[in-house]
Amino acid sequence: MSLVLPGERPRRLRSTSAIRRLVRENRLHPADLILPVFVREGIEEDVDISSMPGVVQHTRASLLEAAREALALGVGGLMVFGVPEHRDAIGSGATDPNGILNLALADLRAEFGESLVLMADLCLDEFTDHGHCGVLTATGTVDNDATLQRYAQMAVAQAEAGAHVVGPSGMMDGQVAVIRAALDEAGHTDVVILAYTAKYASAYYGPFREAVGSTLQGNRATYQQDPANRRESARELRLDLEQGADLVMVKPAGPYLDVLSDVAHHSDVPVAAYQVSGEYAQIEAAAQLGWLDRKRTVLESLQSIKRAGADVILTYYAADVARWIEDSESP
Repeated sequence: MSLVLPGERPRRLRSTSAIRRLVRENRLHPADLILPVFVREGIEEDVDISSMPGVVQHTRASLLEAAREALALGVGGLMVFGVPEHRDAIGSGATDPNGILNLALADLRAEFGESLVLMADLCLDEFTDHGHCGVLTATGTVDNDATLQRYAQMAVAQAEAGAHVVGPSGMMDGQVAVIRAALDEAGHTDVVILAYTAKYASAYYGPFREAVGSTLQGNRATYQQDPANRRESARELRLDLEQGADLVMVKPAGPYLDVLSDVAHHSDVPVAAYQVSGEYAQIEAAAQLGWLDRKRTVLESLQSIKRAGADVILTYYAADVARWIEDSESP
């Protein structure tokens, strides 16, 4: 006689791989993934990023090759970061049509047109000599309103270069409204704003600083969110939606799944999450040491982000995961 009642046997739905696949609640798809890429000015061949094994600073030519591969794999799009040779106090290279980011966007748009979503990082930190995300006052603090003027100019420059989506990541108050107004006034009403709604002052950005050659001294705690806080993300979400954000994002992803779940529950626009450089570096380091199974860990980490509510995931594993999905679906 069985000691278990019929309705107490959930293991029935786990008994074979085919049944598990049938009842799976969340699925990863290449079209849901965005591949972050770095393009560097003044180099003739790719430069490896030591803290992010397998990720490189691209030349303009190799960036096109990476984009072709991503498109062939069905990846949803690219998030493009520029690494300039020269920086100044106001990040002039960010709005220069001949700046590396805008040239790369123009290359990509000319090559791929509407077939691949081109996202552009809209922030000054890669372009300023002090490494902060905005213009500084005489006392060295970030000037919110002066920075908004630069963001407006940057948004228009990126739209004119060919970006389909601009991603303001500086966490300046009022940035979405100012950018939307600037884009609309310049005739770029169809350009999408991906608001970095809940971007935390995280230790997980460390490898990214190498990737963009950051010159930052100090930290960004006065404008990015405190890792200890959860409720304030709801306020940031409300403000971004009121100001016209088309998509919203939580960054980092894995350490902030509670925040991601909150945002997904309350947002009436699609929600993105960014699996950042530190999350990537941790998996790579553990896998290289044989402590974790790389493929299983990557997929589990992304499934957790999806399960928490992300519609779109920015991940350096986008191409790898698209290949794995393609292989798993092959006859």
